[in-house]
Amino acid sequence: MANNRRVERVASLIKREISQMVMLDIKDDRVGAGMVSVTDVDVSGDLQHAKVFVSIYGTDEAKAETMEGLKAATGFVRSELGQRLRLRRTPEIIFREDLGVERGTRVLSLINQLSQERAAKGLSDEPDAELDGDPAAATSPTEEEE
Repeated sequence: MANNRRVERVASLIKREISQMVMLDIKDDRVGAGMVSVTDVDVSGDLQHAKVFVSIYGTDEAKAETMEGLKAATGFVRSELGQRLRLRRTPEIIFREDLGVERGTRVLSLINQLSQERAAKGLSDEPDAELDGDPAAATSPTEEEE
């Protein structure tokens, strides 16, 4: 069982090498269908398995094509890693689509949309002035002091 620092270091090396392979070495046209970025690599504690998370920019069709191309290139990627990293055993590579970037973009667009709707209605993004600081300012103006 490898120690934690070694697992992190191997994951970092795998991420760097696979990123270079995606850009330069994988000749499959399907991989070029969408813009691919390796976002993370999760290596098991025994260094036998590596999940490679990729973010793919493009249409849903291009994303599916790119994932097919990456899965088809798994053997090539694994053998190249074995030559480049010189590990005792090269980990089994599993490609997974990273949806985090896409979800983050979607959340930001929803926040922008809500902000624009509030601005169109004349509402400010600032908290109510009545509630800032003085609790007496939050009472209704119809109440009279006796």
